[in-house]
Amino acid sequence: MLATTETRPVVPVLYSFRRCPYAIRARIAIHYSGFKVLLREVVLRNKPPSLLSYSPKGTVPVLILPGGQVIDESYEIMVFSLQHNDPDNWLEKSDALSRAMAQELIAQNDGEFKFWLDRYKYSDRYPEQSAEYYRAQGQLFLAHLENKLVGRSYLLGDRVGLADMAIFPFVRQFAQVDRSWFDQSPYPLGRAWLERLLAAPFFSAVMAKYTPWDEVASEFDFP
Repeated sequence: MLATTETRPVVPVLYSFRRCPYAIRARIAIHYSGFKVLLREVVLRNKPPSLLSYSPKGTVPVLILPGGQVIDESYEIMVFSLQHNDPDNWLEKSDALSRAMAQELIAQNDGEFKFWLDRYKYSDRYPEQSAEYYRAQGQLFLAHLENKLVGRSYLLGDRVGLADMAIFPFVRQFAQVDRSWFDQSPYPLGRAWLERLLAAPFFSAVMAKYTPWDEVASEFDFP
């Protein structure tokens, strides 16, 4: 739906929050595809009214297109951006099996793994179990990724793809909860995979810091 608090944007606008893994993966796809947007960095505890008018659920990322279309799911923003330009075929357009495998991994990440990640990271909010219990549940997905990485550099082969880009921001967040534990965890292939992606130029490019947007401040060209 269209915002009632402002006129329709004349260029695409992306509402984002720097550290959110959903927003990170959307920005990566936008950056990679070269799809130009105006970035609005928001503070989630003080959400701007225009964000809520476009997407009442109040989460990021949210992409507003000049025609009025609102895309407020990160995976859909990734696909939309890659349909604009996908030089390395992250979408696996000609390989239905690889495309299905990527979608299955992403669904597992966005579903069960994210569920346990939230409880591990915010274990004080979920006192029913210990942080160690929640971590053990999340490790099941890490073990699954470890098996995927045997004999290959990335989740579906020797080149980076959509599954890697959609999943690694969440593994990064999991690792940051207790970095000393993660660095000693029994997932050497997963750790190397994560470090390889964190060291890639596209990651530093999308993690630049911006002044939070306040409805009157200037917007930032991105990428």
